[in-house]
Amino acid sequence: MFTPGNYLHPRYWLSWFGFGLLRLISILPLPAIAILGSALGTLVFHLMSSRRDIAVKNLAACFPEMSAERHHATAKRCFQLIAITTLNMGVNWWASPKRLERLVSFEGKDNYDKAIAEGRNIILLAPHAIALEIGGLLLSRERPMITMYQHTRKKLLNDIVKDRRGRFGGILVERRAPLRSLLKLIRGGNPFYYLPDQDAGDKGVFVPFFDVQAATFPMLSKFAKVGNAVVLPIFTHILPNGKGWHVKIGQALDNFPSGDEIADTRRMNMEIETMIRDEPAQYFWVHKRFKTRPDGVEDFYQ
Repeated sequence: MFTPGNYLHPRYWLSWFGFGLLRLISILPLPAIAILGSALGTLVFHLMSSRRDIAVKNLAACFPEMSAERHHATAKRCFQLIAITTLNMGVNWWASPKRLERLVSFEGKDNYDKAIAEGRNIILLAPHAIALEIGGLLLSRERPMITMYQHTRKKLLNDIVKDRRGRFGGILVERRAPLRSLLKLIRGGNPFYYLPDQDAGDKGVFVPFFDVQAATFPMLSKFAKVGNAVVLPIFTHILPNGKGWHVKIGQALDNFPSGDEIADTRRMNMEIETMIRDEPAQYFWVHKRFKTRPDGVEDFYQ
């Protein structure tokens, strides 16, 4: 349980100032936050040339049919949406349930409700949409939702994240925790909000992601099989002009897992590609998705 009194030492004061600022910003209307975030994102886009180049290169590889101008514009919008989402973190963490319900709409939730009604265990395939956090947060109001987090050395940040992301019943599992504890939770009927689409390094298999070979975690089919779970794609969209968020939930994947790990991992990437194509700027392109290369293939980001 998070106890603020444990963090009164002066070394935590700067962190408390940051959290306090986020909470103050959360009081603002979303359109005002969107304006501030767009300006901040534009500034960061021009200042952080290394991350800008990563985003543009990712987009050029994944969307070769786009012009160079559109790659640049999409990357810029991506930075703006990241900044907007960062400033909206206080809304995610401290806004009242009533306000969040007013700001978040769902499409395809009947697919999720049907799986619940049928007593199925559920894995929500949630790629790195920029605003992915709020989709899982809202669903956790209905029933405990499993999500994974990366432990950091900043103890106050860890405790705040666990406390706020779990405020409606979220179950946070550290990424390095034993898999048996995660599978036990899935088999216990707790939906799992799974983010599988970062570079997997030497733990991955190479399958195409937008026709580029990408080191990909092959765990989704294993989780589905051992957890006896259905898989539903989910993507959270940021609505324009601070109008809130729209969460799309797809139908459960049929014939999944198929028994072919590589084919299932490729299919997972294809499902993610389909979600991204709706609005490419809403994906987290600043990540080095193609950092790990097959043997003999040159560095993607050199």
